[in-house]
Formats: sequence, C-alpha cells, structure tokens
Amino acid sequence: MPLKPLSLFTDLFDLILPPLCQICGRISERNGICHLCLEGLERIEPPFCTICGEPFRSKEALDHPCPQCLKSRPPFRKARSYALYRGVVLDAIHALKFRGRTSLAAPLSEVLSLCDVDLSEYDLIVPVPLHLKRLRERGYNQALLLARALGRRHSIEVAPRVLKKVRETPPQVGLKRDERIRNVKDAFEVTDPFRLSGKGVLLIDDVYTTGATVRECAKTLKRAGAGFVDVLTVARAKGDLD
Repeated sequence: MPLKPLSLFTDLFDLILPPLCQICGRISERNGICHLCLEGLERIEPPFCTICGEPFRSKEALDHPCPQCLKSRPPFRKARSYALYRGVVLDAIHALKFRGRTSLAAPLSEVLSLCDVDLSEYDLIVPVPLHLKRLRERGYNQALLLARALGRRHSIEVAPRVLKKVRETPPQVGLKRDERIRNVKDAFEVTDPFRLSGKGVLLIDDVYTTGATVRECAKTLKRAGAGFVDVLTVARAKGDLD
C-alpha cells in the first residue's frame, strides 16, 4: 500500500531529524522518553501503603495502610508516585528543577500518566505552588510545568492559581519529618474556593519525600471545599517500612 503524503513527510522528517529521548538524548524510537530510560526507572511496585503509597521493604507484605497513615490520616485520599527518587529519574528531576531543562516536563508528565490512577476521576489538576520570591528566583514552577503537560495529555483542566503559597519557608531539604510539618504549616491558602466546591482535585508535585508539603496543600484544598484530593508525583524518596 502506498504511503499517504503526511506519513511520507513524517518518515522523511524522522530520517533527517530522528526523535531524541528528552532525558538521555539518544536517538529514540518514540517521542518523549525512550524505552531504555523508562526501563531504567525503579518503578514502585506493590506491596505499598494503600493511602500514602509508601513502598514496604518486605515483598511478602500485603497492601495495607502504613503505621504513619493509621496514626495520622492524611487529608488526601491517596498518593501515588511512579518511581523511586534515584538514578535516571533523580537526574531528570534535578535537571528540570535546578538546571532550567523545562523540556523535561513533557516526558516526566508521561511518567505521571503511567501511575496507577484513573485520571478520568479528576475535575481539576492543581500544582503545588512556589512562593513568589522562589518563583522569581527560579523563573518557573516545575510542578506547574508537569501539571500543564499532564492536563494537555489527558484533557483535564489545570488550575494554577487556585492554591497560593503565602508564607516563604526555608527549603525542606535536611529537615526531619516533624520539622517539615512545622515548616509548611499555614503556608498555603486558596484564592478561589468556588472553583473547588465539590471537585475532585489531583495535586501534582515532582517528588514525595515525607509528604509534609502535599499534606498541608491537601488540607488547605479540603478546607476550602474540594470534594476530594489525590496526590501524584513523579518520584518518591523511599523510607524503610516493613
């Protein structure tokens, strides 16, 4: 069967300028992220906490709520991450976040799409916001770039201004869990509660560490009237749960 003109043009274009993996830069058989990089991600597999998504150390365990979630139920329904925060995904997130590689938002949003969630459940995608001072320093919010790429991919409305960080906080890096919780307490506010009323909200960030930031964001969204909040991140820093 003869090639259609558009197909012929695409094949010729790919021959002259073949698709490149946006993470490793190698010639790829597909746009976005190549299979080698996808295979290099340490995907989070069961068993894990049914609420916060923390993977259990013992592979013989069954999926169940972890002790931390039983002790203090999060304000979100569930949190899920695709990969452990090391190796390829750590390098990609650092490049996006600290080295201005904003083109990585698209392939990393593809990774978000592979998480075990039903994206048709959500009315709004809300990115974890940066304080205005940090935003001016960096020039962009990596969570917003991920949210917009994911929203375009799945035709979900993105609400970038409905949640605002109103208090500047020191970086969370190096802080213990309790210190992180205190650090972000009352740091966020909702600017348009009517837009949230009864809505299913997907909260997006790049990395889930202790969950202090997304807990505070989810609590703020719920108080303002969101029907429910789930959390989705590209990667997760692994603890040592049994």
